[in-house]
Amino acid sequence: MPLSGFPEWLPPQRMIEQYVLDRIRSTFELYGFAPLDTRAVEPIDQLLRKGETSKEVYLLRRLQEDADSRGEETLGLHFDLTVPFARFVLENAGKLVFPFRRYQIQKVWRGERPQDGRYREFLQADIDVVDRDTLPFHYDTEMPLVILDALRGTPVPPLRVRVNNRKLCEGFYRGLGLSGADEVLRIMDKLDKNGPDAVTSQLVSSVGASEAQARACLDLAGISSADASFADRVRALGVTDPLLDEGLDELVQVLDAAFEAERGHVVADLSIARGLDYYTGTVYETFMQGYESYGSICSGGRYENLASSAKERFPGVGISIGVSRMLGVLFGHQALAVSRAVPTCVLVALIDEEHRSSAQRIAAALRGRGIATEVSPSAAKYGKQIRFAERRGIPYVWFPGADGAPDSVKDIRSGKQDEADAEVWEPPAEDRLPLITGA
Repeated sequence: MPLSGFPEWLPPQRMIEQYVLDRIRSTFELYGFAPLDTRAVEPIDQLLRKGETSKEVYLLRRLQEDADSRGEETLGLHFDLTVPFARFVLENAGKLVFPFRRYQIQKVWRGERPQDGRYREFLQADIDVVDRDTLPFHYDTEMPLVILDALRGTPVPPLRVRVNNRKLCEGFYRGLGLSGADEVLRIMDKLDKNGPDAVTSQLVSSVGASEAQARACLDLAGISSADASFADRVRALGVTDPLLDEGLDELVQVLDAAFEAERGHVVADLSIARGLDYYTGTVYETFMQGYESYGSICSGGRYENLASSAKERFPGVGISIGVSRMLGVLFGHQALAVSRAVPTCVLVALIDEEHRSSAQRIAAALRGRGIATEVSPSAAKYGKQIRFAERRGIPYVWFPGADGAPDSVKDIRSGKQDEADAEVWEPPAEDRLPLITGA
């Protein structure tokens, strides 16, 4: 029986997922990010240290607890990969070379209500850069460009990365005379979900904003542009504060870099807030064009103090692709397709069971040149073996020659059959591997 929120892809969907992951992984490594895999569990105080996430954390307990285990530290499954990464950096700082660039592709778990594109168990693909004491800002400009590059070679729809800066927002709220910028940010983060009227009411009731202050917050959130012109629109609102100026300058740098490399795919959107407390500067949210109503499929930002102790601080910036979220939406719309349901390109037919070893030698020769091959499960009549290949989606059936006759291979889609030698035969390039396409 399926469990809500715990997706299990069918083999064709898993093949699409593997294709996308291979593209993501290879791109991350092209940019110099090294692989990392952290444990699935963390002490609960570590998970709750940076932001209110207690409602989402799954606890880890043994079914049978005894008196000896009751004093053990409470553990929880990680809900993202950034918090465990920060812990890893602190514990291994003496073994790492900074700035440290890493990627992680792992499962995470969140106890939230499942819905389209939202799961309780899902796969994320993260990149982060951390440095000791200070992290140059140019890494903030790099993050969205890596993500766009990673998914460009896949059939995922075009992306638009929306970028904001929390310093800009916090400085604006401070310049308005509002206290409790974190609470204002949390309220503004729900603007798309709750609407302007509800947000205005919450600003008035929760942080004591006047109607004019609330309206100014909404005016700020309404600003967006694909170039640095957003800065003039912010200044035209008449609010001043040093932190606002710092945030504006940083966001202009991100937009300038993106405008040169990825024109139109990165936009300033001052409604983006990101709810997690550990973000301190640049924040990103990424949407698939045509599927914006499903929300962001890739997000992240700058954090100055997440990886910190009494003696050391390792500021960082990162961005995370919600792989399961992204693909789940597309699978639900049947927007991705694979040319066949199995990796197999060739099925070697069996004359009879006595010839299985020779069939295996043919398969080994084809595999040795990178052609995915399997041997027929039984020596049924050739017609049945061909139908087996058809049901599996295998395009070619190989017929071993009998009594000294040459082998032959048949394209069962067209019916064309030709003599073939397993040491040199090649399928057409489009048949060697399953093709992943946007449907």
